[in-house]
Amino acid sequence: MKCLWILTVLTALGFVLASTYAAEQHVVVQKNKMFAVAEINIRPRDSVLFKNEDDVVHNVFSSSPAAQFNLKMQQPGETASQSFKHEAAVEVRCVVHPGMKLIVNVTK
Repeated sequence: MKCLWILTVLTALGFVLASTYAAEQHVVVQKNKMFAVAEINIRPRDSVLFKNEDDVVHNVFSSSPAAQFNLKMQQPGETASQSFKHEAAVEVRCVVHPGMKLIVNVTK
């Protein structure tokens, strides 16, 4: 009986720890040739879903050393996701619209 109780507690603790450290997805909307926010805070392993709610094409990318990526051309209505693995401040831009800028702060 005591072993069953310990096993139950350990299983519950495992679920709590897993949900505590589960990666999350954050949404950043692109509208009016801008990112809806200028800065977002996330944790390592989280991802950002870039949602193009604009009536023009965007091309989201980053040249930041900790997270270099290029999501290619994103048509109006499309979404594209990018995960961030390492702690860093990542500058995100749009190739088509150089004035678009987003800082993704990846911290624990």
